[in-house]
Amino acid sequence: MRILVVGLFVLASFGTSQKTESPYTTTGRIETTKDNKVLLIGSASSVSFNFRGRNCSISLQNATANHNYVSLELDGDYIGRYRIEAGSAKDYNVPVSKNYKQHTLRIFKATEAANGVVVFNGAKAENITKFKIGTPKKVEFIGNSITSGMGNDVLQVPCDKGEWFDQHNAYWAYGPILSRSLKFDFLLSSVSGIGIYRNWNDENQIEPIMPDVYENLYLNKDTSKKFDAKYQPDLVSIGLGTNDLSDGDGRKPRLAFNEKKYVSNYVNFIKKIYKRYPKTRIVLLTSPMISGKKNTVLVKCLKEVISNFASDKTHKPIELFEFKPMTPQGCGNHPDINDHRQMAEQLEPVFKRLLELK
Repeated sequence: MRILVVGLFVLASFGTSQKTESPYTTTGRIETTKDNKVLLIGSASSVSFNFRGRNCSISLQNATANHNYVSLELDGDYIGRYRIEAGSAKDYNVPVSKNYKQHTLRIFKATEAANGVVVFNGAKAENITKFKIGTPKKVEFIGNSITSGMGNDVLQVPCDKGEWFDQHNAYWAYGPILSRSLKFDFLLSSVSGIGIYRNWNDENQIEPIMPDVYENLYLNKDTSKKFDAKYQPDLVSIGLGTNDLSDGDGRKPRLAFNEKKYVSNYVNFIKKIYKRYPKTRIVLLTSPMISGKKNTVLVKCLKEVISNFASDKTHKPIELFEFKPMTPQGCGNHPDINDHRQMAEQLEPVFKRLLELK
């Protein structure tokens, strides 16, 4: 495993008892405490900042019983996915090799909400200032394990080894890759195994579906903390259907795919999105994990979903994007990093048009 090297010097005070303006920029599903600690919750949620000099250290804590992962980007270059063990907060040195006048560090949660919170307590470096996103365009990607980057990174842990999330790397999922290429801000609202009316191995009897958890900050049944609508995306990309069409594990009873229920739930979910984001535009995605007859059914259903909004004059038309046939090379038939790059390349001209980028 690649593990961050524990810092050789003690970090300065990371928080105070008073609420002060934070020098850190956050994105994604996060929660900020009164003393400016940042709780990274959702896939690819992030904290970023600028600093000067060659010395930088960060304080991270994995607030769960198991380990977790973050991915670091320094000065626009990916410097790796790092394993954060459970336990108390630890101080970590960030390797700074380039003698730039100003550096930018971005810390992304590589795993997802179900893996528990990674706490960013602060950083020690010279002249820490806010990182500016630099673009007014915003996109939210709603989806499942594919959107989360599950099974895409086998550099540290081979497939079928370790925990189910040991190959997660949301930094290299198609959405974040596309955001870096087209330079827009992004948010991931994704849960592995989830569907629009049923999940990978559950008929919505025990496990919640996306419409059940979407408005909850932690993407679970906890309704005490809501996901506020301050983030108003120009475009919402929805990729749900892989798990609805799944056969499950082959052992638990699985009903036949219910087209009517799938379409109905999808239509109602889109109405919820429009209520939350009245000025947004929506694009529906097919799945790179589905092919043949199932893909035909999926496309048919998605077109039916879109037809329900044919008379909608308030919003721009909903688009349908169909991925080219793919044989995913990641774990569990998921796309690997190269597959995600190909997906992002396919989406790029479409997103460029929908976002009206030059």
